Amino acid sequence: MSQLRFPRKIGLKHRMVLFFGLAAMAAAIALSVVTYASTRSYLLGQRSEVAQRQAFNNAQLMRNIVEADSANIADLVTQIRTEQGGYAVVQLDERPGRASLFYAQEPLRFTQSNLPPELVERTLNDKTSRQRFQFENKPYEAIGVAVPSIGLYYFEAFPVADVQNTLRTIQITLLIGVVLITLAAGVLGLTMSRTVLHPLTRVAFAANQIATGGLDTRLVQEDDSDLDRLVVSFNEMADAVQQRIEREQRFASDVSHELRSPVTALSAAADVLVSRRSEFSERNQQAIDIMQKQIERFDRTVLDLLELSRLDAQVADHETEDVQLNDLISRIMHRYGYGEIPFVSSVQASDGEIRADDETRLDRRRIERILVNLLENARDHANGATRVTLSSDGNTFTLAVHDAGPGVLVTERKQVFDRFARGTASRNSKGSGLGLAIVREHARALHGSAHVEESIEGGSSFVITFARTEG
Repeated sequence: MSQLRFPRKIGLKHRMVLFFGLAAMAAAIALSVVTYASTRSYLLGQRSEVAQRQAFNNAQLMRNIVEADSANIADLVTQIRTEQGGYAVVQLDERPGRASLFYAQEPLRFTQSNLPPELVERTLNDKTSRQRFQFENKPYEAIGVAVPSIGLYYFEAFPVADVQNTLRTIQITLLIGVVLITLAAGVLGLTMSRTVLHPLTRVAFAANQIATGGLDTRLVQEDDSDLDRLVVSFNEMADAVQQRIEREQRFASDVSHELRSPVTALSAAADVLVSRRSEFSERNQQAIDIMQKQIERFDRTVLDLLELSRLDAQVADHETEDVQLNDLISRIMHRYGYGEIPFVSSVQASDGEIRADDETRLDRRRIERILVNLLENARDHANGATRVTLSSDGNTFTLAVHDAGPGVLVTERKQVFDRFARGTASRNSKGSGLGLAIVREHARALHGSAHVEESIEGGSSFVITFARTEG
């Protein structure tokens, strides 16, 4: 037997509800079919049995009448008591060779021609029988009783519409019952799914908390022994992950601190050599230039590692103040030598003046670090930024640095913000490979995010979004 499979897009909760509903509906339909068939057979059988006894009694009465007073049979036929709504027809063969005489109740409703031919034929062949048929679009049942000793054939027809109406009522009731049972099973499935999925929801929430930095998140113990094993395993895994991450963070921080002093000494020694550069040969001057650039790169990498270590440990200072973003961004760009790059902002007062209600409370140092890193990234990997834009939708700010460089491949846009990640177009460019990782961490600290997309200039647009807080 093939296993029942659901489309992958249907969640586990909905699959449980659907399974409970379908199972209950199938069981209810099967039970309803059996109940209806049994009830129908019983009701029709009871009605036929009662009618048949009545027909036999009436046939015996007609026999007595024919034997006692056959002359008044036409009047006596009308006095026969049949089932409610029933009708009697009598065929009498008085003597061989003469035509048969027919008698029917008044008012005339049935004649022998209205009865099923098969029933009449079997009865005339001295076989008592019964048969259901339609008359005037209504269901009837006819019974034929043969008394061949005196040439008497008694037919009685009675309606079974009341039984059909009862069966129709039962059918509707069973159908409503199937619907209600299916709905009740769906509600039960929903309740059960919530009960079953609640631990999984807690696990998913805890995993998300750990993934977003809450390494100390743990699950509480469960009374259920099966679930308790899951809790213990998850907490042990979380402990191992936390210990490993903290160990790596401490290692990176310790290494960065240990390297800081030698790098400072190297920088001082390199400055002495650079100051006396003219005293060396041309080849030695080239070696001094290379050494100076590599020491500067080494120093920048160490500083970036120290900053990332503070961000990972969440010990970086977070000082918020009211700032006017247009003025802040413009001053940062001029301070670091990027004042010639166009700055386009849609965030400004209607009268063009800086006002208190145009200010936003945030950490200006994080904004400065984000913007400078993005501008340096464009300088090092895309021949410089082409423009800087700032916009707001009322709830969030969007800061973007655009360039016309080689761009970032679609397959690399998610990894480009990872540590020491370099795009295909910037494999041989200078830089520590940590600038964009620092940008992402600062954006997260501002309750925002960072991503890269294609620029209208043909290069890339590095976009930072962060929450707006009114001052």
